[in-house]
Amino acid sequence: MTEDPTRDRSQEAPRTPRCPLCGRPRVQRFRPFCSARCRDVDLGRWFDATYAVPAVEPGYDEDEEE
Repeated sequence: MTEDPTRDRSQEAPRTPRCPLCGRPRVQRFRPFCSARCRDVDLGRWFDATYAVPAVEPGYDEDEEE
């Protein structure tokens, strides 16, 4: 089923933001997560290098220094 692009959404209730890990509604205290557990699981994934920010290391060219 496709969504009607002409549908008026001004009367709809805003969507509740969800926890990025489990999908439950988030709690302001643990934002953007729903609980301390989800927050800690996310932090653990960063510590274990499950998440990583891709980076390109600049190449070293010996000819440039001469």
